[in-house]
Order: sequence, then C-alpha cells, then structure tokens
Amino acid sequence: MKNWAWLVAGLYVLIIMVLTVPVGWAAFAPHATLKDVGSSFAAWQYWLWLAVMLAGQVALLAVPVRVASMRPVTRGPVWRTILAGGLMAGGLGGGAFLSIYEFIFRDKNDFRYPLWIAVGLGVLTWIVWAVIFARMGRTTEPADLVTRQCQWLFKGSILELLIAVPTHIVARYRDYCCAGVLTFIGLTMGFSVMLFSFGPAVFFLAAARWKRLHPKARD
Repeated sequence: MKNWAWLVAGLYVLIIMVLTVPVGWAAFAPHATLKDVGSSFAAWQYWLWLAVMLAGQVALLAVPVRVASMRPVTRGPVWRTILAGGLMAGGLGGGAFLSIYEFIFRDKNDFRYPLWIAVGLGVLTWIVWAVIFARMGRTTEPADLVTRQCQWLFKGSILELLIAVPTHIVARYRDYCCAGVLTFIGLTMGFSVMLFSFGPAVFFLAAARWKRLHPKARD
C-alpha cells in the first residue's frame, strides 16, 4: 500500500511539473529554447515548492494507507493530513490574492511586495483551515475526514480558478511587461490543489485493484 501511495504522489508531482515550467514557458515565451526551460528547473525555489507539494500529498495519503492496510489510524497520520489540507487551503488563498492584485494594480508596484503579502495571507489561511479541519476531525472518522477535506479543497480550487482564469485573461491582454505572471501563479495553485484533492481517490482505486489481483497478499 505504501508503494501505491508513493506512486500516486510521484504521478502528482510529474503532472505538476508539466503544468508549471513547460506550460509557463509556452504561455509567456513560445519561442524559448530547451536551455531556457532548463534554467527554470535549475532554480532551487522551484524545487523547494515542488518538495512542499509532494510532502503535502504524501501526508494526505497517510490515513488512506492505514485504512486500506487495515491498520489502526493513530493521531500522527491524522494531524499530518490536517496540516496538509490546511497548507493547500493556504495556497488557494495566496493564489486568489495574487490574481486579484494584478487585476487591480496592473504593474504599478513591484511584484515582490504582493508575493510576500500572499505568503503571509497563505500562512494565516493555513492556520485557520487547519483549526477548522481539526475541529471537524473530533466528530468524524479519519477516513471520512480525508474525504471531507478533499471535497472542501476541490470546491475551493474551483472557486479560486473562477477568480484566476478571468483575471489572467484580462492581464494577458494588457501592454505591460510580464503581464499575467501573478495570475498565472494563481492558475497554477488552483490546478495544483484540484489535482491534490484527487490523490486519495486515485489511491483507493489503485489499492482496490491491487487487492483484487492479490487477494491473499498482505502489505
């Protein structure tokens, strides 16, 4: 079961890699060379962000792995799931802020300032939703908690994309340098969290298939 969880998490990271750097270069610089694309992969900030997304997906799968393996679910995996869900909600909050910021202010200010504000807002949103998910977990079974978390994150990602997509379209038709960069970050966060919310469902499908093929095997 752990191997299947890592497979799901690895597939998630692979999809995110495709939806960020290659798609980003195709959107903003369609004539870029492979060297240009490789320079983005050489940035440590990109790999740090990708590592955080991978860790979040693995943490979200901690409870489903124990449930599928018919092992007792302790508080440790539950708390990791809660923190991962809150982190993804924080990403949605930060992405929505960046999209709205670029839509309103265009290029009137240095983009570094809204990025730091988005980080602070994301941390605050992380804390708030972690508390909400923790309170939810007091009266909910661990497996049901994961399901409800994923439902809320999926709905949140749709709401965030309803903000990011129109603002990105507007920003791309403007005539300033790097138009649409912040809204593209908003798009990335929306699609990333949407895919993130599918992780447990994909894992359960893979685990059910594995059990049918190996009815006598044990984890």
